[in-house]
Amino acid sequence: MLRLLLCYGRFVMIVRMKAQNWLLLTYKVPAEPAKKRIALWRKLKGMGAVYLQNGVCLLPKNDDHTRRLKIIENEIDEMAGESVLLETVALDKAQEDKVVGRFKADRDEEYVEFIDKCSDFEAEIAKETAAKHFTYAELEENDVDLKKLQTWLEKIRKLDFYVGTRAAEATDRLAQCEALLDAYAQRVFEAHDENR
Repeated sequence: MLRLLLCYGRFVMIVRMKAQNWLLLTYKVPAEPAKKRIALWRKLKGMGAVYLQNGVCLLPKNDDHTRRLKIIENEIDEMAGESVLLETVALDKAQEDKVVGRFKADRDEEYVEFIDKCSDFEAEIAKETAAKHFTYAELEENDVDLKKLQTWLEKIRKLDFYVGTRAAEATDRLAQCEALLDAYAQRVFEAHDENR
């Protein structure tokens, strides 16, 4: 824990600052069947875990993570594996920043992929607009694609424990996609009104 010295006149007071607590899971599972090992890895990554090395991962400590890691610990036992679940803190602020940086980097990779898909969505709308393809079927298809983007961003945000550097950009890009679909929908409605 970090300590801060506060001086008030002749008195010195030591205040403990709250350190970030993490849950550290170390595990070893049999190599075969590989599908069980891969499923375990996916489950942990799906929770937002950062791997420090093979079989060693970290999550911010909270009740949900504690509960889910205890369940995973039991699953590892059922796989004839070994595991240890610990609560830990960083040695100092520099180490804590390294770990937080790893979490942010993982989320930023996901945000970059998301932003690329937003570009694909924008290109699809531009293509349909250029072709003057203003149909309800196309609007419905694009609406489904937008809902997938919205759901995906929500999943990334749920695992973004420390607010990745690309989070705001991803949010802005989704808003642009939503506005683009609204404008496209308006063109579809206008095209169908003209046909009546």
